[in-house]
Amino acid sequence: MGVADRLVSETFRSNEEISSLLRRTIKQELGMTVGEFSERAGIPASTLYKILSGERDPKMETFRRIVCTIREIEGVKKHGFIAVIASRGILDNVEMKDVTFGEKRRKLKEYAVTNMEDAIIAGVQAEKDGAAALVCAPICSPIIEKITNIPVATIRPRSSVIEAIKLAAKKSG
Repeated sequence: MGVADRLVSETFRSNEEISSLLRRTIKQELGMTVGEFSERAGIPASTLYKILSGERDPKMETFRRIVCTIREIEGVKKHGFIAVIASRGILDNVEMKDVTFGEKRRKLKEYAVTNMEDAIIAGVQAEKDGAAALVCAPICSPIIEKITNIPVATIRPRSSVIEAIKLAAKKSG
């Protein structure tokens, strides 16, 4: 049973308030801040804080949006995504939001960096975030390959970022 299903089940089975269940789900199960979740769900932070404080129960529409967002986050974590680590200038030229290979589809998540240290940190963070593979510049790919346990595809000067993304998707299985 996934996190979203457990939240729904506990909501109807337990006398525990939805506010404490939701707070625990967002912070502990998903590892997110309330602000991050609010932005991802498209729910105003003020509304979410009122629900989390127990000041009010969510409307059904809001509860549905919360559960759908949790399921979406679970899906990304479960199935992984392709992390693209590059400068903002490079990332702005990548128009893809996902990549399809065979019958599989992976979302892309951008990590904008400005130096080598940021790139290495972004590689570790991408793995922590649930990346199935990552794409980065040749200057940092050997280091990132040594410190992470996910496939790394290197951006080659002769090939495009998109080709490297497709390679990462293929490597990630």
